[in-house]
Amino acid sequence: MCTTKNSLKVHQKRPTRESWYSCTQCEKRYSSSTALCYHMNIHRGKYKCTECGKCFQTSHALADHRRRHSGEIPFECSVCSKPFTTSGELVRHSRIHSGEKLYICHVCDTMFIQYSHLNVHMRIHTAEKLYKCHMCDKAFSHEGNLKHHMRVHTGDKPYECYVCGKAFYWSGRLNSHLRVHTGEKPYKCSLCSKSFCQSSGLQKHELLVHGKHN
Repeated sequence: MCTTKNSLKVHQKRPTRESWYSCTQCEKRYSSSTALCYHMNIHRGKYKCTECGKCFQTSHALADHRRRHSGEIPFECSVCSKPFTTSGELVRHSRIHSGEKLYICHVCDTMFIQYSHLNVHMRIHTAEKLYKCHMCDKAFSHEGNLKHHMRVHTGDKPYECYVCGKAFYWSGRLNSHLRVHTGEKPYKCSLCSKSFCQSSGLQKHELLVHGKHN
């Protein structure tokens, strides 16, 4: 099931796993012919890595790849000094500082600095959930959300209140809890002068006192 018509259209355009494009040289399969063509460069490139056997079309690409084996990191960001293995990685990173966003979602027009970020974002529209919990039926679009969810099963509560010692699964819950101690009430009712520590308190107040449905 998809949440919007656009999500359904995007989903319907994706081929089923049975019809994915298979590599003739190895067992890998891809959902698009473009991705397969890109992968095939590994097998038919002119320049071959002596460490792992991967092939590349140019000596420059091979030189970039070899640094991953040697651990050499020669490119450094002039703004934050973060080091990178290749010049391409440095160029992509520099967009964080410049704010340049080249990749646009064709469904909602949201813009992204990196293509990988756009890829992750598209799962919102396709309702694709690749990360599945092995202990229950829940699945998630992002790996980070699965990691957070796993704490429900493991009982791990890494975020502890420095005032009372109460621990929480998520940092957001801790931040919300801290307002109990600080007295901060950022959620204000638009219909009266009441304020609340948490958004849930405001919603309950608006429903019970003012009959407002969100």
